[in-house]
Amino acid sequence: MSPIPFSPSLQAQIRERLTGWPATRTPDTPLKRAAVSIVITSNEAGHAVMLLTKRSRGLNNHAGQYALPGGRIDPGETEQEAALREMREEIGLALAPEALLGRLDDYPTRSGYLIAPWVAWAEAHHPMQANPDEVAAIFRVPLTDLVRPGSPEFVTIPESDRPVIRYPILDTLIHAPTAALMYQFMEVAIAGRATRVAHLEQARFAWR
Repeated sequence: MSPIPFSPSLQAQIRERLTGWPATRTPDTPLKRAAVSIVITSNEAGHAVMLLTKRSRGLNNHAGQYALPGGRIDPGETEQEAALREMREEIGLALAPEALLGRLDDYPTRSGYLIAPWVAWAEAHHPMQANPDEVAAIFRVPLTDLVRPGSPEFVTIPESDRPVIRYPILDTLIHAPTAALMYQFMEVAIAGRATRVAHLEQARFAWR
């Protein structure tokens, strides 16, 4: 697949498809609520990329794992406010509310969270810097890397009858919930296919 240009037409396509997407929401849940951002921006070649982070080793939860910028929603905070705040705190990316193009489905995690995924558009000139207390590194993953043959992978585990999703990128495996949200973004916003992902399983190590 040819590289996807980072362009106004791509931004308009993503916004239009997310505006028309009937995102699944869970109004009543015992799970803790969190918000993450699927940030689309550019690499040096002008190709569309998605930002991923590697969490710092010193964190109490999910240390060293790959993730989308995000975290728990504070009391009195909206999903959008939480998504924008976490971007600022984790990767120093300050975006206006208008940068949020739309929302994907709620995703319940085995570790007790309900994740609200928001898609954000960051122009190439926006500065960013990893907060070392939370983020060890920031990666720009070309969108075309997410649709290579055999990507994503769906495997089984003895502990569940649900398919486990993972992406073989960055010389490692990216697991759900991150992988599930990446997959739904590519299906809905890029390919234009109606795809749900709440049934996709997480690797056993992510259950705690």
